[in-house]
Formats: sequence, C-alpha cells, structure tokens
Amino acid sequence: MNKNLIPIGFALASLFTGCAMGRAENVATLKEAFSKDFPIGVAVNQRQFMGEDTNGVALITAQFNSLAPENVLKWEAVHPRRGTNGYNFAPGDAYVAFGEKNKMLIVGHTLAWHSQTPRWVFQDDNGRALSGTNAADRELLLARLHEHIQTVVGRYKGRIQIWDVVNEALNDSSNINDTNMLRQSSPWVRILGVEFIVKAFEWAHEADPKAILRYNDYSVENEPKRKRLIALIKMLQAKNVPVMVIGSQTHANLSWPSAELEDAALTDIAKLGLPIHITELDVNGAQGGQRNQSADVAQNSQAAGGKLAESADEKLSKQYASLFAAFHKHRSEIKLVTFWGVTDADSWRRNGKPLLFDGNWQPKPAFSAVIEQAK
Repeated sequence: MNKNLIPIGFALASLFTGCAMGRAENVATLKEAFSKDFPIGVAVNQRQFMGEDTNGVALITAQFNSLAPENVLKWEAVHPRRGTNGYNFAPGDAYVAFGEKNKMLIVGHTLAWHSQTPRWVFQDDNGRALSGTNAADRELLLARLHEHIQTVVGRYKGRIQIWDVVNEALNDSSNINDTNMLRQSSPWVRILGVEFIVKAFEWAHEADPKAILRYNDYSVENEPKRKRLIALIKMLQAKNVPVMVIGSQTHANLSWPSAELEDAALTDIAKLGLPIHITELDVNGAQGGQRNQSADVAQNSQAAGGKLAESADEKLSKQYASLFAAFHKHRSEIKLVTFWGVTDADSWRRNGKPLLFDGNWQPKPAFSAVIEQAK
C-alpha cells in the first residue's frame, strides 16, 4: 500500500495504538500514560460521537477513556420546549451509545445552569418572568427542575456514571469581602436561592442512586471564589446533600494559574474530604486571554481575542507541564482529568489554540510535555 494513501483516521489510530503499518511505535497515549493515576477524559461534539469526524473519533478512542458532552445534554438542547413532550433525546442517546460502544466512563453535563437554559423555564405560561417573592412562582420553577432531572437522569440511569448537577452557581467577584456566596445574576439564584442546589442534588440522587454527582465551577484557583466554594460545600454537607465530587473546570491561560496557586487550590479543596475532578481543562493562548482569569461564557469572545501570544507553543507546553505536575502530585485526590475539546478546531476558545492537538488532529509540543509528567 502506498503510505500516502492511508486515510488520516487510520494513521492516527495506528500511531497511538502502537501499530503503524505493522511496525511497533513507542508513542504513549494519554490514557496509558496516566493509567495508574486517573482517567483522561475529553468533551466531544455531535460530529464526533455521530462518527462524521472520523479523524476526531480516531483521536478520542486512542487517547481518552472518559467522555463529556459539550452541549447535547444542556437544557436548551435536551429539553428545548415546555412540558413532558418537549424533549429531544436523539443526540444524547447517540452520545451515550458512543461511550458505551467504546467502553468509556460517561459524564452528563449539565442539569442546572443559568446559561443555555431556555427562557420559558423562568417564565409562567403567559410569558411573565417568574419572581422569587411569589410562592407560586417558586413552586412552579421547582416543579420544572424536578421533572427535568427525573426525566433526564432517569433516562440514562446506570448508563451515565457522573453528572454535573449544578454548574457555575458561585459569585464570580474577585472581591474577597463580597458577602454574596452565589451568582446574583442567575435566575435560579434570584428565584430560589440555595434551595435550587439542594433540590437538584437530592432529586438527581433519587433518579439514579448510583450516579456520582458533581458541583462544577471555574476559577476556583482564585482565593475569593475558592472560599465561596468551600463555604457552599460545607453548607451542603451539613444538610446531608449528596454532593459527591468537586469539579474544577481549570480553564487556564499561559501564566495563570501558577504552579504554586494550582497546588494551593487543590490542597484547600481536598480538605473538604471529597474527590476532585478537573472537568474542562484548556489553556488559552490568545493575547486577549492573558488578561482574563474567568471562564464566564459572556466574557469568552473578549478572552479569545487577538493574535496568539508570543512564543505561544513554548508557553503552552510549560503551562500544561506545570498543571499536570500539580495533578500528578495530587493524584490521590484527583479521580478524573477532562480536556474541554479534542482539537484546537473544536474548542470554544479555538482562536487561543488551547488544546494538545492542532486543527489537523496532530499532537502539539504540549502533548509531549503532558506525557512527560506521568513518568
């Protein structure tokens, strides 16, 4: 066979499984390199789990042993319309089937979030915005949350092993003296307060008692937000709420968080006595992203703006090496590390080239830097 005629997907799969054209290759894979430490996951899009992006599928199955869905299980995708007939399960079903076919640990993302939730969820049947001062409005929103969680988690009971139950509910302020624990702009918080978090975890546990339930948030490396996280989890633990894992998204840039800050954050969070998952890992290399330490979706266009930072590949490798050195050090507490996207072309921060594989599905220097941290 002419070597130049080998399909890219076959070549990628062969390269990372140690058999390229019958010759043994000593190229490690991420899941093999960290097999004694923690699973390595990746967020996938619909083209990938439907098999349309064959090169992406080759990378996913060769490199990773856990999956997260980028969008298809968010409320706006899985439950876009009112009522019990308003669900669209076809993409979610395909995602779960892909994970099962490839014998991967399957994550569900996400049940309750202020973003990517249809407007109708926070309105009455006449289109009026629900109010936190109205008992009937509160009761209606709780009923909708309960029905959504029971339906979605119940459908995938025993098939999705981990759920992001509540996403990004913490106040994002960098002011350590800000007394608001929760994000005041969130309609969940405005209408229900902390009750929506308590009920979401309780109802998810009822729907699938064996599922691992996560609280997931970003920028918890920063002390003000980390203090709010710890206060929230301690409050939930005191109420016997079944929060089982802390999810740290770890959307980084080329210099933040520093090695010292990442180590300190993981040390603090581990004191809660719960496992830690790194849930949405990427490193933004865009010039605009170097001034931003937030992963709020509303700020992302600015954070991903501009050209790549100077010496971006070199700095990306150093930052990934730094982060994985911290993850490896804390491997007794960290039980899963998930990259938020397969290649740079798939990333929500694609202008910042934030992942280990480029838009042509090829490993970047940062890939080798990560592999080295496992040794």
